[in-house]
Amino acid sequence: MSKVYLVLQDNDDSRFIVEAIEQDNGDVNIIHQPAMIRIENENSLVIKRESVEEKIGRSWDIQELHINLVTLGGNVDEDDEQLSLTWNY
Repeated sequence: MSKVYLVLQDNDDSRFIVEAIEQDNGDVNIIHQPAMIRIENENSLVIKRESVEEKIGRSWDIQELHINLVTLGGNVDEDDEQLSLTWNY
């Protein structure tokens, strides 16, 4: 198995995104680093627009993720509703 990961700047918006990711992905590993938050999971990770909107309390476009994104690892599949990272094995 291989891990996929997402690294976000550590700020107020990112904290809501991380909460939504935890809600939708179960056993993700959250690593708080200086000024960054790294989210890891085995094989796949999904960020859902609806879940982030629920946490952040406003409309949220999936493209806003890129404002806080530092780096990611995995194969990306993105549409208006979600961004998915997967690792083909």
